[in-house]
Formats: sequence, structure tokens, C-alpha cells
Amino acid sequence: MFENKERTTVDQLGEFGLINHLISAIKLETDQTLVPAGDDAAIIATKGKDLVVSTDMLVENVHFDVMYTPLKHLGYKAAVVNFSDICAMNAIPSQLTMSMAFSSKYTLEAIEELYSGILLACKKYKVDLVGGDTCTIPQGLVLTGTAMGFGDNNNTTKRAGAKPGDLLCVTGDLGGAYMGLQLLEREKRVFLDNNEMKPDLGSHDYIVGRQLKPEARIDVIEILKNLEIQPTSMIDISDGLSSEVFHLSEASKVDFSIYEDKLPIDQDTFDMAVEFGIDPTTAALNGGEDYELLFTVDQQEYEKLKAHLDITIIGYAKEAGMKNELISKQGNTYELKAQGWKHKQ
Repeated sequence: MFENKERTTVDQLGEFGLINHLISAIKLETDQTLVPAGDDAAIIATKGKDLVVSTDMLVENVHFDVMYTPLKHLGYKAAVVNFSDICAMNAIPSQLTMSMAFSSKYTLEAIEELYSGILLACKKYKVDLVGGDTCTIPQGLVLTGTAMGFGDNNNTTKRAGAKPGDLLCVTGDLGGAYMGLQLLEREKRVFLDNNEMKPDLGSHDYIVGRQLKPEARIDVIEILKNLEIQPTSMIDISDGLSSEVFHLSEASKVDFSIYEDKLPIDQDTFDMAVEFGIDPTTAALNGGEDYELLFTVDQQEYEKLKAHLDITIIGYAKEAGMKNELISKQGNTYELKAQGWKHKQ
């Protein structure tokens, strides 16, 4: 992708030289991009569909730690978290802009690594990288992405729309990214105490991957379309299940009941939570960055969904004013608290 193997400062290229260097590696993945990166703005053909746009930012030492985050993984994640927002609207991502602000400690080779990850994500999800901006700052690294996508007319889904009786569903499993972060932070502390020690991540590739290289659930959009299911509301799980439930609750003006025994938790997540003395349910409810989809559907869709291995019905919507609640494995009811993921400050 990039041929340069020497240590090169970004100053040697200058802003425009850097931009030209990076965009030279872009390969368009869709036929909707009429004017790609290199102009003042991208031009995208809508073809009569709903255009969906979302922006997300990752800030060093707030959202990520470069001590244990490979830059290529970081670039990939920076793109994917934006794609996930488009999927959360029941739409398909198609274009991305990515802006970078970085200090002088980041060499050209480091920026290439970041960009390689961004391009890898774009290739996998068939998204065109169509622009962005670069800027130097006194310290740290900031990545800001803006994703655009398209949904079929009248089929894009908002947070508002759930009604009493709707089923609450979640994709994949929960808490893995949070437990992966706990493991990485532990190994960082061990290394800082003794830099002769090598990180011991054991056989926990799954939860570490959930933190460092998440995926957007674009496949679920296709699944729902093939099943002829129109979600009544939808959101992605970036800040933790409990917080996202409250977002749907507020927007749709309904409350929810969630069953603890229905929460999908991977065995590696469960075991690591126990090792850290964390209740696995707490990790599933309040851990962030899973980037799964949380959505509601009409009860009549139950038969279509009940046997799907990657979609779990975890609760239901009810009239507003009844409080968002968790029904424990023992049958006890507790008021749900929005104690979602908080990034490092």
C-alpha cells in the first residue's frame, strides 16, 4: 500500500504533500462517488435514497491509549465507529471523511499506519474515503470521522418509534470490549511497574479484539431486510446497554423491562469478569464500545427472530412512567440505572 520504509517527518512533505501522499492509496469501492477526495468537497449521488450522515471523534488518552493500541487498529476502529452510527439508522455506510490532528511525535510512518487501518476498514465495508483534513497540535492525536450512508426511503430507523409491547432486541454479545479494556489496562500497569515484563493476554483474543478492532453490524441490516423486518427504533451500543436503553426510552417515550437471564454474554467475557471481581451482568449493562445494535420490533415479528442465533430478544417496551427495569434471574425487579461507559479523563 505504501512503499516508504524510512523514518520521515511529516514536515518534510508539508500539509498538501501529506494529503496527496495519503489519498494516492485510495481505491473507490462504490459507483456513487462522483467527486472523490482531492477537491474541496465530495459529491455523492443519492439515487433517490435517504442520505445519512454522522460524525464521531477519538481523542488520545480519552478514547484510546497508544501504549496498547496499534495504530493500524486505531485507524480501523476510527472508521468502524462511524460506520456503526450509519448502521444504527438501518442504513448502509458508503462514504467517509477522516480528519487528523497530531503532534510532532507522530512520524509519516505512524500516520501511514493509521491511514492503512482506515483504508482497510473502507475496503472491508465497501466505503469510499472521500476527504478530510490534517492539522498539527501541541500534543496527542485526534481522529474525527464523518460517515455518510444511504437507506431505502421510509426504511431508515430513528431512536424514536418504539411503542408499548414492542420486543427489545440486541445483536451479538455484550461486555466483551469492556473486559478487553480491563485486561489491557492491567497489563499496562504491570509493564509500567516492570518494563522487563511482557504483556500476558493469554488466550483472550476475542475480548481484546472487541476493544481494539470492533466491527460494525452492517450484516444485521441485510438480515433484517431479508427477513422483511422493519425495526421501530434502533441505536448502536457505544456507551453501554443501560445508557442506550435510556436513549431509546427518552426518544420513543416508552419504558423498558429487561431480563437478566436473556443478556448475551460470551464465555470469555464472563470468565474475565469473574477474574476481575466484576459482576458479568454489570459488564454487559454498563460496559461500552461493543458496537452492537439495540432495536425494537413489533411483537408480530417474534416468529422470524426467535431462532436467529445472532439476535437476542432481551425485553419489551411498556407505557412511559413505569420505569426502565431489570428483572433478575431470581425474578426480582430493580430500577435500571444509566451508568454507561465513561472514557478516561
